[in-house]
Amino acid sequence: MPIRAVLTDIEGTTSSLSFVADVLFPYARARLDAYCAAHPAETAPILAEVVAMEPGDPIATLTRWIDEDVKATPLKTLQGMIWDGGFRDGAFQGHIYADALEALRRWHAAGIALYIFSSGSVAAQKLLFGFSEAGDLTALLSGYFDTTTGPKREASSYRTIAGSIGLPPADILFLSDVAGETDAAKAAGLRALLIDRDGGAADIHSFAEVAL
Repeated sequence: MPIRAVLTDIEGTTSSLSFVADVLFPYARARLDAYCAAHPAETAPILAEVVAMEPGDPIATLTRWIDEDVKATPLKTLQGMIWDGGFRDGAFQGHIYADALEALRRWHAAGIALYIFSSGSVAAQKLLFGFSEAGDLTALLSGYFDTTTGPKREASSYRTIAGSIGLPPADILFLSDVAGETDAAKAAGLRALLIDRDGGAADIHSFAEVAL
């Protein structure tokens, strides 16, 4: 059966782990307290959600969550809000691997719908692809999914995504560098490939190896 849509992770898949861990995370961490103080109306509901999840000082909790790379929706939402200024001010540009860029463009031209599923917020995903090193790539993408859809290691999340896309799960290919995610996608009926860009045991090591 032909693949009619590709759903892809970002960190470690389309983009380098170091860009996220060494550029984006420290940028948000350093500005977390000041940003919340400067935008009380926008951040108050987020901080309240953090306290509901873990009582205590929400800024301290968020800072620890950044250090631990916790996949918590309020953290990912706030990070995206902070990164917005950095992307728009030119402090950094979204990293996209050359092979991923070429494949996304080729698949889009072939009529294959392209979607993103990342733990980063939808807003942050749009910033990374909208302000990428290769320019604005958002025209290539048909939709975005984040943790508000569900955990990335649960099959139900992928069933929800397939329903939202409007295709049978078997018509969708998921790409990720995390085995727990590709396993969950397969359990939902999607086809999935595990990528390891460092040459370890995986289905592929580059988007160039994906034949659609």
